[in-house]
This record gives sequence, structure tokens and C-alpha cells, in this order.
Amino acid sequence: MTDDIPADVLDPVRRLRVMAGAVRGARLVERVLPADPAAVWAVMSDLEGGFDGFGGVQPDMRSVRVLRVNGDRVEALARSRYGMRARLHGVLRPGWCWLQSRFLVVGMAAAPEEGGGTRVALTGGVRVPGRAALVPFGARRELERGMARLAARFPAP
Repeated sequence: MTDDIPADVLDPVRRLRVMAGAVRGARLVERVLPADPAAVWAVMSDLEGGFDGFGGVQPDMRSVRVLRVNGDRVEALARSRYGMRARLHGVLRPGWCWLQSRFLVVGMAAAPEEGGGTRVALTGGVRVPGRAALVPFGARRELERGMARLAARFPAP
């Protein structure tokens, strides 16, 4: 029974692995960055921060505007660099973000890495409406690009 599992067994990155594993076609990219988890998450979770925040991690996002926040629930309007719009709904809490619209899923997580640094994970892509599936074409490349952009913000000393 899942109620018997202590909450700290699944850190945010492990939780994202589970979520991505449950979505057909989802890809997950992970990397350990040589930086403090709070500093890394400050960049990742800054949805409206443009290139200095979330937009600097997600390569195809031109802008994000947060419309509503209710506790850890978030509603935002995203515009892609191709002009498409998405109304994203989801959860944003320390180390964890899962946002989705009718056609888009974005998942991000960060957790302290044993031995130092921060383990970061990204998933997401274009949804198949009405099904728990993502279109896998090009997803890994976009996620790798996003991870490279994030890693460039936190170079090794």
C-alpha cells in the first residue's frame, strides 16, 4: 500500500522518473550540476524569468505569464518561439514542477546529490490528446538542449 511508504523515499527527481515512466513516449534527461540545489531551483522555477529563468531552460518557450497561484497550484500562459500558446495547469513546489495543457507536458525536478551538487531531471513534450502519451520525436534532443542551457549557468569550478 502506498500510504505505508515514507514521503522522503521519493525525492523530487525520483518522483519525476516515476511520472515520466507512466507516460508512454516520455523521455527523461538527468544531470548532476556542481551547484547548490536552492540556486539551481531558483533558476528552474522562475516561470516568468525569461532567459534568466524557466525560459532559459526550456528552449522552445518564448514567454510564460503566471495567471494564478493557489498554494502550490499554478496556472500560466506560455508562448512558444513558433507562436503557439498553451494554458498550463499544474504544481510548482520546491524541487518539483509538473505543468500540462491540452497539448503540452513539462516536468522538472531538482534534488541534492549525495556527495554534493544538484541532480536535475527534465521531461516533457507534445501530448497526444485524450491519452497518457507524448509524441517522442525530437523530445530527447529538446530536453538535452534545455539541460545544456541550464548546465551552462552552473559551470564546474
